[in-house]
Amino acid sequence: MTNILSAFRTIISNYQTNVQHVTNGSNRANNMGDGLEAFIKDAFANTFNETNEQTKLEVFSRIYSYSGNKNNPPDLILQNSDAIEIKKLESASTAIALNSSYPKAKLFSNSTMITTACRTCEAWSEKDMLYAIGNVPKTTNQLKSLWLVYGDCFCADKEVYERIQQTISSGITSIPNVEFTQTNELGKVKKVDPLGITDLRIRGMWHIENPTKIFNYLYHYDETATFQLICLMKKEKYEALPLEDRNAIENLSNLHVTLSDIRIKNPNNPIQLMDGKLLVFKV
Repeated sequence: MTNILSAFRTIISNYQTNVQHVTNGSNRANNMGDGLEAFIKDAFANTFNETNEQTKLEVFSRIYSYSGNKNNPPDLILQNSDAIEIKKLESASTAIALNSSYPKAKLFSNSTMITTACRTCEAWSEKDMLYAIGNVPKTTNQLKSLWLVYGDCFCADKEVYERIQQTISSGITSIPNVEFTQTNELGKVKKVDPLGITDLRIRGMWHIENPTKIFNYLYHYDETATFQLICLMKKEKYEALPLEDRNAIENLSNLHVTLSDIRIKNPNNPIQLMDGKLLVFKV
């Protein structure tokens, strides 16, 4: 079954940097995000060179158990494996907008932020969260860089974010003489004015720093490179991947590929360091 290591090999062996233009709709950012999602789908399914759409869909149905929407995480789930959240940025260092969904080290099936289709796509309770963060500069459709980094390398435990969210929600609902309704957002106030005709939605807008900044102590982003692919995971995740895929990576005879043992700051206690693996393809 496919995984981050097989996707890494697929990308470098079918080297291409163009992200498909998607023209439906007027929101360019979303459309280019769709193009990046198509790229990621092809990378994990090894379908870059498949021209028959029906055949490609059949492969996708075997590789993925869920394909999401723009409003609820994640964007993809690999069958019996990782959840994938895809983010397209026009700058290599800009912060990542997560909107109403806080950063996730793991994805849980009891999350109120996921859809019923996601919750029931297979039998699961917890999944590793893989962030695919691509830089597609403005006015181009060229993928200049791609980070594949697991959430537990830079996102704290969910309690850290939920404590802030719940504290804000509790403060909002303590306002006297207003009517509140149940919501997944921070709050929704009904009938704010005397006529009872005005509602107020209170939404969280989460952002997190770009991995290029977060991990600048591990990897120095090369502005002169045509393309760079950076994969980062904890050592225990790497060692849990199939031996066949690890051997294939470790025996690659490609001068543009490096595999390094590194130490990552613990997102819950940065003074502690975690063992990790860093894979880089740069041309």
